[in-house]
Amino acid sequence: MIQGKKITVVLPAYNAERTLGKTWMALDKAVADDFILVDDCSQDRTVEVARDLGLHVICHERNKGYGGNQKTCYRAALSRGADIVIMVHPDYQYAPELVPAMGWLIACGLFDVVLGSRILGTGALEGGMPRYKYAANRVLTAFQNFLLGHKLSEYHTGYRAFSRQVLESLPLEENSDDFVFDNQMLAQVIYFCFRVGEVTCPTRYTAESSSISFQRAFRYGLGVVKTSLLFRLEKLGWHHSCIFSAKGRRLIPTLERS
Repeated sequence: MIQGKKITVVLPAYNAERTLGKTWMALDKAVADDFILVDDCSQDRTVEVARDLGLHVICHERNKGYGGNQKTCYRAALSRGADIVIMVHPDYQYAPELVPAMGWLIACGLFDVVLGSRILGTGALEGGMPRYKYAANRVLTAFQNFLLGHKLSEYHTGYRAFSRQVLESLPLEENSDDFVFDNQMLAQVIYFCFRVGEVTCPTRYTAESSSISFQRAFRYGLGVVKTSLLFRLEKLGWHHSCIFSAKGRRLIPTLERS
């Protein structure tokens, strides 16, 4: 707990058996009050490991995709009384040690959203990010900064912290269940004028780190372009998209069974 705010860490998991333990050991249990792992039909022992560690575990009966997994994560966190929700990938690619810093920035009222950026500093390439991914990240980020009228070091990090107000306010149910969910969510955060901060995040690219195929990465890139164009058209009043509608479908907290 920070400043009287309940901190919940959510871990969207898929085949994270080999890295979940390392991620768990690096998390600060003195700061975080609740830990929720949502398993998206893993084919390994992720669920067994999570339960042995004492995490609150939610299992999807079918694979819902990365975005669908996050929706379950946030819905469960809200239903369990979270004030601040921090998403940590259980593949140990991002540094779990940053959870207290990210939580503080929101709890103190400085920001509504905090991102762990791999691009600030020199952490990305030094941590093993493939150069083609780094180049694509920089190009897409520059494109989005231009169209969204904002300035972030990257829009593609999976390390994020949100206030409860953000998760309750955004029309997240209108977003994709695939990887582009992340990008749509950040575009919504900016569209609805929430404050965004970034912290430098060391990264580790290893054989155990999660990754997507080139085909899916290309499709994600197209989704990023589409999201940015929809944002600009919405701002100009030339087109209206459900993901930027104040009346769009929001997450409805429901109690989940472990």
